[in-house]
Amino acid sequence: METQRILMRSLAVLFFSSVIWTITVSADANQKEITCCKFLSKIKLTDPIIGFRMLHHSPPCLKAIVFETERGEFCLDWRQQWVKDEVKLLRAQRNKRLTSTPPPASSISKLTPVGGSSQSTDRS
Repeated sequence: METQRILMRSLAVLFFSSVIWTITVSADANQKEITCCKFLSKIKLTDPIIGFRMLHHSPPCLKAIVFETERGEFCLDWRQQWVKDEVKLLRAQRNKRLTSTPPPASSISKLTPVGGSSQSTDRS
């Protein structure tokens, strides 16, 4: 009787673990990121490029630029001129976004009258 109870608990744990594992694997499969390029495409992409990253040479992986589009990620030969040009353009756009600062939402000089404060900040 005790053996059956242990067996049933073990089967239940195994079942729930397999369901959780299946859900996790299927979710990861949709979000799979290329970490190794064994083949490089030389075809120019026509889809809008959302992002990029460089993968370094580490056998059996090749040095490549990975362009991310809405359809997925593509390993491209980093030596192609159009790839180099696209990377320069994307870096310039990224740097422009990072270095541009928005104007202040409000100015403190508009909120505080100059010389109109009756409180003293000197605490000697």
